[in-house]
Amino acid sequence: MENKAVVISERIAIGISACCMGSPVRYNAKGFDLLKGLGREKSDFKWCPVCPECMAGLGVPRDPIHLSGGDGAMVWSGEAEVKNRRGARVTEDVKDGADDCMRALKRAGAVAFVYMDGSPTCGVYRTTMKDLKRGNPPGIFGALLLDNGFFLIPAADIQSPIKWWDWRRRLLAFYWLTNLQMENKDQLYSAWHKLKFLCQELDEPWAREAGRKLAAMGKETDREFIEGFRKDILDLLRRPSNLRRIKNSLWKNYSYYRKEKGKSVEGINSPEFKRNVTAVAKELLLMERTSFEDELLFGSSPVIYREKRRIKANTGEEEHKGEEVKV
Repeated sequence: MENKAVVISERIAIGISACCMGSPVRYNAKGFDLLKGLGREKSDFKWCPVCPECMAGLGVPRDPIHLSGGDGAMVWSGEAEVKNRRGARVTEDVKDGADDCMRALKRAGAVAFVYMDGSPTCGVYRTTMKDLKRGNPPGIFGALLLDNGFFLIPAADIQSPIKWWDWRRRLLAFYWLTNLQMENKDQLYSAWHKLKFLCQELDEPWAREAGRKLAAMGKETDREFIEGFRKDILDLLRRPSNLRRIKNSLWKNYSYYRKEKGKSVEGINSPEFKRNVTAVAKELLLMERTSFEDELLFGSSPVIYREKRRIKANTGEEEHKGEEVKV
């Protein structure tokens, strides 16, 4: 079993609230370019901006809207309404706009969505900005995103280097596992071998129990068990890690790297060493790149993206450094 990173060379399609990508489509004709801080990494993904309120025909600028009588899911069931500031009902228009956006995301093949919390449409866990109230989450479009199983990323986290690194590595693993062919015990165990260190970081008790279940499997494993195991891992990958667990995982995997390769990497620090989150993110990227170049799995980030032309341009240098997968 190869102990290398899984390499994805197809750009993942990510939906995003259009106001987060700089489009001036909010009710007050403003927007936020939250992707600016990603730099060149922005081009590693295919972005699909949508705005349910614009697609509803409400225009820019417009009266702000709010949920009345319940949350976004209740709007779809007919138990709640959407009204603007003047009390006019715009329920059907907003539902049509949300449906149009969902169809656009599906045409693009998007599996993830960067949402703007605080929005009565795109919000997932909060649907109002005022006084930090929770409102009636999820929003109208947020309810659709949840129902359709999207990998959901809060827009605010893109501005944090460490939080974005955490979301990115889990999204890549989520995308790979979602599309991975698994029909027997060997394929299931191979997938677990790639992801187990990340799973241990996210929830060690769950990962230990999962390992015991796999060890107890017989030679024949039924499809129901395999798909149930896949779903459990996918659900786990949706959950953010935290700085303490990330630093501990980095050091654990770095110690493994030193043991296997017999050399150190300048700039990797122990969990106790005090530094800011930007410095930690740089260490993670350094370890990610170094492990890939030395053909060793970095368990904290087991699935990585490499552009196709970059692999080919290196005349084979990178072509065999990872386990390239087409999905």
